[in-house]
Amino acid sequence: MAIIKSVRGFTPKIGVNCFLADNAVIIGEVDMGDSCTVWFNAVVRGDVHSISIGANTNIQDGAIVHCTYQKAKTVVGSNVSIAHNAIVHGCTIEDNVLIGMGAIVMDNAIIKTGSVIAAGAVVLANTIVEENTIYAGLPAKKVKDTGENMKAVIERTAKNYPMYAAWYKNE
Repeated sequence: MAIIKSVRGFTPKIGVNCFLADNAVIIGEVDMGDSCTVWFNAVVRGDVHSISIGANTNIQDGAIVHCTYQKAKTVVGSNVSIAHNAIVHGCTIEDNVLIGMGAIVMDNAIIKTGSVIAAGAVVLANTIVEENTIYAGLPAKKVKDTGENMKAVIERTAKNYPMYAAWYKNE
C-alpha cells in the first residue's frame, strides 16, 4: 500500500480511480485529480508548499514532485506524463505535456500546453517553455515545434497509463 502521510496539518487529497503503487509516497498539501497514477518509488512531497495535479496525470517510477518553502508551489495540469526519474520542482506544467525521463524542471518555470521536455533536459528556474514546442539540452532550449506525431505521443502516453494501472488492480 502506498505511503500517504499528513504533515503540518495537511492530508493529501486523492481523486477517484487513482492508482498508487505500493511504494509510492504522497505527503502533505497535495490535491490530486481523478484517474491519476503514481508509480513505484515516485514521491509527491507537499510538505513545504502546495502541489496540485490535474486529472489523468501519470507520475512514473522514481519521479519526484516537490516545491520550495514559502516561495514556489507546484501546479501540474491534466493529461501530463512525468516520466521515470524526472524531477518537477516548484513549477507550473500546463495540460497535455510530456516531461521526459530524467528531465529536471526547476522553480517558477512554466511549461505551456502541448510541450515536451526531452529526456535528460534541465529547464532552469524562471524559464517559460512555449506552447507546442520541444525543449532539450542543458540548459533546455527550444529545438522544434511538437508536430502532429509528437502530439500523438503525448496523448497516447497519458491514455496508456490508466490502462497499465488496471493490470495491477486485477491482480
